[in-house]
Amino acid sequence: MAGDMSTSASEGFEPPALGEPYLLTPGPLTTAYSVKQAMLRDWGSWDADFRTMTADLRRGLLALIGDARGEYDCVPLQGSGSYCVEAMLGSFVPRDGKVLVLANGAYGLRAAQTMKYLGRAHTLIDKGDYLPPRGDEVGAALDADPSITHVLAIHCETSSGILNPVAEISQATYARGRKLLVDSMSAFGAVPLEVGQIRYEAMVSSANKCIEGVPGFGFVIAKKSELEAAKGNSHSLALDVHAQWATMEKTGQWRFTPPTHVVAAFLAALKMHAAEGGVPARGARYAKNRDVMVDGMRKLGFETLLSDRWLSPIIVTFFCPAHEKFVFSRFYELMKDKGFIIYPGKLTVVDSFRVGCIGRMDEHVMRRVVEAAAASLAEMGVDTAAPPASAIAERAKLAA
Repeated sequence: MAGDMSTSASEGFEPPALGEPYLLTPGPLTTAYSVKQAMLRDWGSWDADFRTMTADLRRGLLALIGDARGEYDCVPLQGSGSYCVEAMLGSFVPRDGKVLVLANGAYGLRAAQTMKYLGRAHTLIDKGDYLPPRGDEVGAALDADPSITHVLAIHCETSSGILNPVAEISQATYARGRKLLVDSMSAFGAVPLEVGQIRYEAMVSSANKCIEGVPGFGFVIAKKSELEAAKGNSHSLALDVHAQWATMEKTGQWRFTPPTHVVAAFLAALKMHAAEGGVPARGARYAKNRDVMVDGMRKLGFETLLSDRWLSPIIVTFFCPAHEKFVFSRFYELMKDKGFIIYPGKLTVVDSFRVGCIGRMDEHVMRRVVEAAAASLAEMGVDTAAPPASAIAERAKLAA
């Protein structure tokens, strides 16, 4: 990749700086040396140079949605992705509005919990861990409840790794005169979300996901008309998207202390994203990472939670092996010793773990991940990674 000091054309991506392990998670993730290096300078948050950085950040993100008409704007917000989801819901849903929350994992359920905290009306479609919400289900729910004003969809549900069909959800939503809000936390930057192809009022994502920055802020991309209409909706001073947007439009500054170093790192990451070839190229690399890793893990006997149709290029969930000597905590430590930090499972029905495909790594690294998994199983005395028959039966039953 252009500008990346850690890339080797013959061996793929070199190990992270300072002997760090690879983070095989949905973010924070492994970042390039140049992204880390960008944080070595201090910035004045009110200084003109930093105001220019903020403007560059906003323009750079808007360039990823194909907004030819200039109908959208970008509003960065301090905090994690969940802060931004709450900010979006609290700012764009009127106090007398009602949200249809589409859940098939922890993050959809967290959005429903957020609505409870906000004290605003909502209803829930919960598809469990194995399947996505579909357009016809959304349409039926909207037809049955005319009071619903908004639909919230999770673009990639990382508790299972499922990539949800946002395009058909959008079609069902707008065919009935409602509005769509999208949590694209773990997909934006690698999975297309162009407004000319998929209609939505607002979406949120985070610095430490597919753009490959570091944690510290997220961002809302929304129609300017929605931003204007959001005045007075918010339940919160700090999470008021309209107020943040109005201040940035007037002064170029964040309302409260911005994560200056994180912004500088993100701009470095955005440059690398563009040099790689933008969303299509970033998505293609992640998809290759997934395919190489899944193929290798299956050869060891591991089984994916999801069918190939719904596997995202972001993160993959595997059933834990049935072998009596397999203990996930031990497997985790052995993988870490070999330079790879994997992710625990987040399912309620079966034991599982997850392997992320995003971050500053390529297919060569993913082959080493499989080699490390094979060696770790051998050290544990596990001769097959096949899952319990009950897990496969449960998957078949729930997916039927």
